[in-house]
Amino acid sequence: MKTKSAEDLYIQKDRMRYVKNSACSNLCYLAILFDVFYFVLLYRQDVETYYYTIQIGASIVYNLIFLLAVFLSSEGVKHYGKNYSLILLVAGAMQVVRIFVIPMRAHNAVIGEATVMSGFTFTKCFIYLAVSAACLIFSAVLNVIRCNQLEAHIKSLGEKA
Repeated sequence: MKTKSAEDLYIQKDRMRYVKNSACSNLCYLAILFDVFYFVLLYRQDVETYYYTIQIGASIVYNLIFLLAVFLSSEGVKHYGKNYSLILLVAGAMQVVRIFVIPMRAHNAVIGEATVMSGFTFTKCFIYLAVSAACLIFSAVLNVIRCNQLEAHIKSLGEKA
């Protein structure tokens, strides 16, 4: 395996000034996709009147805000906006919290003799939210690392000039 020379590393860092941070942005889009999978899976469940509550209404509103905030952040990290990483970290943490709100309660709730949410559906909801959270957190961390590298490179250019 060939190691990179100092010149190659310099070129790679200098290139960051002109190329978008598409890896972080794509991770945000992936998080949105898995959130949509969760959204569709959860809200197509229809067990009597269990899902007709104010909690589901609040969940729908939260989901819309989540989608808008993550999309905005994906555009921000695309242009190396470090502050958007905080939004992504909070959104990732909230995705983890969401696992224990509706899916966990629905999985433990019983109407008649059946559970409201089957084990298989709960597992899929858990996976969708966990993957979405992981994508957001990884995107935020990667964005901070890349922003720091770019800032250091720009400072080094200023000192040489």
